[in-house]
Amino acid sequence: MSNKILFSHSYFLQFDPKQWATGQPYPPLATLYAAALMQANGYSVSLFDTMFAHNAHDLQNTLNEQTPRYFVLYDDGFNYLTKMCLTNMREAAFAMMKLAKAKGCTVIVSSSDSTDHFKEYLTEGADFVIMGEAELTLLELVKAMDNKENNFQHITGLAFIHNNQVTTTPRRAVMKDLDALPLPAWDLIDITPYRSMWLKSSGYFSLNVATTRGCPFKCNWCAKPIYGNRYNARSPEKVVEELKLLKEKFRFDHIWFCDDIFGLKPGWVNAFANIVEKEQLQFRFKIQARADLLLQENTIKDLARAGCHNIWMGAESGSQKVLDAMDKGTTVEQIYQATTLLKKHGINPSFFIQFGYPGETKEDIAKTIRMIRDLLPYEMGISVSYPLPGTPFFERVKNDLKEKANWTDSDELQLMFQNTYQPAFYKQLHRYVHKSYRKHQALAQIKKICTQPTTITWKKLKKAAAVAYYIPAAFLARQKLHTLEKTV
Repeated sequence: MSNKILFSHSYFLQFDPKQWATGQPYPPLATLYAAALMQANGYSVSLFDTMFAHNAHDLQNTLNEQTPRYFVLYDDGFNYLTKMCLTNMREAAFAMMKLAKAKGCTVIVSSSDSTDHFKEYLTEGADFVIMGEAELTLLELVKAMDNKENNFQHITGLAFIHNNQVTTTPRRAVMKDLDALPLPAWDLIDITPYRSMWLKSSGYFSLNVATTRGCPFKCNWCAKPIYGNRYNARSPEKVVEELKLLKEKFRFDHIWFCDDIFGLKPGWVNAFANIVEKEQLQFRFKIQARADLLLQENTIKDLARAGCHNIWMGAESGSQKVLDAMDKGTTVEQIYQATTLLKKHGINPSFFIQFGYPGETKEDIAKTIRMIRDLLPYEMGISVSYPLPGTPFFERVKNDLKEKANWTDSDELQLMFQNTYQPAFYKQLHRYVHKSYRKHQALAQIKKICTQPTTITWKKLKKAAAVAYYIPAAFLARQKLHTLEKTV
């Protein structure tokens, strides 16, 4: 058997119906980083991309054709969907591991889920689970096996079975110099299905790029099993180098900078905007940020001139009581201020909203709905609180998670712990808030058409006409919500 490494990941878009319908897939970026490092160190690597595969057994033909020595199941730690540890994907991971073991491969796994549940993955057939940031651990591990070593205790960041006992080594410190890593192995990706799905769903083509790793903030529901609480950034020069390569190779229209927090390092955004302008790169991009980091007008101006058109804020709640309970470290007032500043400079503010945090009351929910109505974000993602291992929130509710601790797919929205209302209430709340939001968006569009008739477009008319659907739909959804509220 050769020393060839077959990489894969466990995110199957077809197993997540909501995301399949949305039609905005991103390549497995973290997988491509790991593959690039192994390539740079002389290894022959290939990729079985599960994004558009039908099921785990699609892997079989690739295993038969390539007969790799190592099968590395390396999930994309930059994608929040993999951090949710959906059971559909876990079961697919187990099935792929078994197929690879049956072909005689050494099976190595790196993911948020396997870091949190390493014993289960080892029981299901993994030879090694890499805990936390994985590139350097993977390189050391494969080199050790190539050198016929059978003692791996000196390699940090590992879990494996030794003498019939599960053994873990000390956690590896995260990398500080991210520029030392080679650019992701974009040559391994068949970009055609990604481009086709994006153009069909959205009319443009978006790719993902990471400028940082980690997040230094302490929201008590947010898990960071891969990159931790440390914050390290690539240089603006290195990021632009990758953007130029991707523009030439794939002709993207749009970029999602998939960092937990974009541009936190002082001066980074300004330097990035300057280089983008100097290189005459023209593209639009979206980022994720916190409300308290979006209050400096110079920073917002720099983001706008670099091409930023959409910023997703972790607004979470319109109740200060709930934000404080989350250890969020932001205020409702900052959400209002940041939203106003972004709109002033032509950047669309979008909100992540979370309902169902322990202790949230009817009044807290009403405050959040009021904030959404007041600010009318460009886009909105609504979820219910989701306990992830390793967080204070998980420890608080873990006794309620014995029957169910993970969603099957990203649209399940099942509240898995005891709270103010029953789980059905929160699912209906999700429906109502979305319909109410769309209704108020349509009403705002009608107002714009009346006050600015010269700016009318077919798209704006269509958005305004949606009011005919959303007024009755929001009313009926609210009535159902009231019914569920009274059954508690």
